[in-house]
This record gives sequence, structure tokens and C-alpha cells, in this order.
Amino acid sequence: MFIQTESTPNPATLKFLPGQSVLELGAADFPNADSAAKSPLAARVFAVSGVTGVFLGTDFVTVTKADDVEWQHIKPAILGAIMEHYQSGAPAIEGEGQAAHATHDGPDGDIVSQIKELLDTRVRPAVAQDGGDITFHGFDRGVVYLHMKGACAGCPSSTLTLKMGIENLLRHYIPEVTEVRPVAA
Repeated sequence: MFIQTESTPNPATLKFLPGQSVLELGAADFPNADSAAKSPLAARVFAVSGVTGVFLGTDFVTVTKADDVEWQHIKPAILGAIMEHYQSGAPAIEGEGQAAHATHDGPDGDIVSQIKELLDTRVRPAVAQDGGDITFHGFDRGVVYLHMKGACAGCPSSTLTLKMGIENLLRHYIPEVTEVRPVAA
């Protein structure tokens, strides 16, 4: 098995491409080791000292390290953990299956549907290339709330991505949108 790596805009995050499917659908964010209990893959990666976050996409694993750890010291162990996982035959997530997007009823239902459609077709594929994900969290009085995951969480350019990229895109297509704000997990 040959696992490629790619840098991301976040220097504390590296994207690992195993050349095989990681998740069938969607993505899974594990911001700490305790949250990885249901994921044999994330748990193996967290076993490497210095790993502070794991994000699983359809064909990649994004790993975030502690600031006081150098990639050259932990990258071989992370590669080994990913290889061991695939050799074990265990699923990436036990009982894998992603919940369907909830529908939004009420007066803003159409706007929320448009926002989700733009995020799914225009935004999420672009941020997945950098090893992250952005998910819809809510819409209230013109403000769209988004959750940044993987390489996007804590990335130095995340504010620029939100304000100059996503906010401008949404405001262009949906006049009711006035602002985009990040939310914590």
C-alpha cells in the first residue's frame, strides 16, 4: 500500500491519501482522542503521540498535530497506523452510515435549501481538496452559521475563506444572506 501525503493551507495539518475509500459517504471529524471511540481508524491515528485531531473524508485522512511536534517525527508512525488499519480489515467507523441532511421547515426553508445546495456543490468539494470540510449549522436573520472541520479548523486562512469566498458566493446567489460566521463544535 502506498499512501500519498499532501500539505494543506494549515501548517499543523497534513492530508493522507491511502488510494482506497475511507468513508462511503460524507465525512467524520474527531477533534480529540475521546471522540474517536467509534472509529478504529481514528483511534489508531490518535495512538500516535502528538496527534491532536483526525478528520475522515471519502478518500482521505486529515491529521492535525500539536504545535510542539514536527511532522518528520510523527509522519512515519501515522503512515504505519493507517496501513495497519487497512490490513486489519476493520471499518473506518463502526456501524458506518451517515445521517441524511435534516430538512429545515419554516419561513426560511427555501433559503436553507439553497444554502445547502451551494455548499454541497460549490464549497465542500473545494475545501475537501485541502483536507477539510465545512458544514451548515444554521441560518438566522440573514446570518449563515458554518462549522469548519479538518484542515479548515484552525487554518490561518479560514477567516479569509469564510468572508471573501463563501460569504461572497452565498450573497451573490441568495440576496437574503448578509453574513457568514463560524461556529465551534
